[in-house]
Amino acid sequence: MKRLLSWPSRAVSIPLAFMVNAMLATSASAHVKWFCAFNVAGQPRGLENVLCPDFEVLVGLSILALMTGCLVEGTPIGLAVLRAIDRVTRFARDNTEMLFRAGCGFFFVAIWGVGGILLTPELKTSSTLVAAIQLGIAAGMLSRRTMPLSALGIAVIFAIALWQYGAFHLADYPVFLGVAAYLAMTGLQRDFFGIRALDVVRWTAGITLMWASIEKWAYPEWSFPLLAQHPDMTLGFDPEFFMRAAGAIEFALAFSLMWTPLVRRIGAILLAGMFVSAVLEFGKVDLIGHTLIVVVLLSIIADDGHKTALVRFPWLVPVAYAASVGMFLLSYYVAHTVLFGTSMNLTAAYSTFTTSFIFG
Repeated sequence: MKRLLSWPSRAVSIPLAFMVNAMLATSASAHVKWFCAFNVAGQPRGLENVLCPDFEVLVGLSILALMTGCLVEGTPIGLAVLRAIDRVTRFARDNTEMLFRAGCGFFFVAIWGVGGILLTPELKTSSTLVAAIQLGIAAGMLSRRTMPLSALGIAVIFAIALWQYGAFHLADYPVFLGVAAYLAMTGLQRDFFGIRALDVVRWTAGITLMWASIEKWAYPEWSFPLLAQHPDMTLGFDPEFFMRAAGAIEFALAFSLMWTPLVRRIGAILLAGMFVSAVLEFGKVDLIGHTLIVVVLLSIIADDGHKTALVRFPWLVPVAYAASVGMFLLSYYVAHTVLFGTSMNLTAAYSTFTTSFIFG
């Protein structure tokens, strides 16, 4: 498709445009599988089409933004921002456990009330046993002592979904296992070899969102019907480029959840803004489906733990980020090829990537 803006104009407009767009209700903030037709087993876009010049520039802009966050973090400005976030989020920080308990209680009562849902709107079930487990999970939130039982219930429902829909589909949702781990560890008042319960769920949230962002690159056509219904959200870009950019932004923000305190808290703020604002446009399905991820993000925003953690050198960002993008892309495509027998031309992808990287 014809590009609507030259790259010099894009380089200036993309960061500002998407920063504003992140705080607005957009169809990119909604989980496309809940609203549009999809085929998980279908042939994804070839890697040679994904690894295009647009993709490389978007990755470069993401690295630049993350490095800026790292550089600011140790400065007086960065410390002042952290203190401001601490003051604003004190109540949530002091009541993080109650936030999880209330969020989980609401979520599982809600999907029980809607009926026919395993864990998310596109995962269907007709089992009355699953409905009973969902109510049991919600009831377990009433006491810290029963939270481990609720964690077990989440694991059981996840296993049922895994058996019914397969590992590839459920790779979208490891955050549920993270929430289960949080409930179990908090209920038992234990950590995991020195790792806090909140850090476990934070990492699973990051993995969930990074994996989901790959779908925006592999299957942009899934979102085209939503873009046709909401043309204003494309910000003047053509749909193909918009989906590349949406995937890049989601991946960068998800990656930030695994980085240093200021970077991950700012990333969580932007992600929470995206998910909460999307509810205004997509209603109760989006509200219910994103309840737990929003609870996790709010807890990350409020978390002032590990303030003395080793600050990663900014030069590590390009290495870690590029490795993460490569690992998730390759894992997605290799797994898809192995499980569904689709094609993957690594030679063409490598040729496209090196040619565009060297010659622009």
